[in-house]
Amino acid sequence: MLMRGLLVLLLALNVGVAAWWVLHDEPPRAKDSGLPPDVPRLEVVQARGGDGDTVAPSRCYRFGPFTAPAALETARAVIAGEVAWTATAVQITSPPRGWQVVLAQPSRAAAVATAARIATAGFTDYLVMPDAGVDANTIALGRYRNEASARDRAQALVIAGFAATIEPVGGRQLLWLDVAARPAFTPVSQRLSLTGEPIDCAGVLRDARYTVPAPA
Repeated sequence: MLMRGLLVLLLALNVGVAAWWVLHDEPPRAKDSGLPPDVPRLEVVQARGGDGDTVAPSRCYRFGPFTAPAALETARAVIAGEVAWTATAVQITSPPRGWQVVLAQPSRAAAVATAARIATAGFTDYLVMPDAGVDANTIALGRYRNEASARDRAQALVIAGFAATIEPVGGRQLLWLDVAARPAFTPVSQRLSLTGEPIDCAGVLRDARYTVPAPA
């Protein structure tokens, strides 16, 4: 009698387990990415903070003037480690022989890569300058007799996404060193024996060379 009861109980348990197995919901399967198993999957990571030097500066200064490019470059090398970035401002004090369109770059590699993009965009008549001297790593984009033609060429490049500028050829020029200051920077430079004049940061273009009005 006892044995019969145990058999009935065991049979009932087997029936219950079988019913659960048939009726239970299967867990959702992981979605197949369609990639081979040896290909790494993308993972979301937290974005890194930007470099502090790429933040728009709140203080900018102009040092000079310099009458020789070599003197300007010497001053730039002296002060470069104390500021976020530098640029070159040119004042024309006598009529130039012509105008050229240029696009300054921070390195030789950047100049070559940008020149390739300029060619892909359909522009011709360009030259990557040698990586030494005042025009180091600059892309020359044409020379013109009058300023209007140079500005038209530069504007076409700007519309295409290249920050080209114009500068005079020949004539007498004064050169200025523009700097974007870091928070602890002081404009009284003992190393240069010069005091920087405060200027609007909107016109200080990183690693660029541009023309500014001569004093009245």
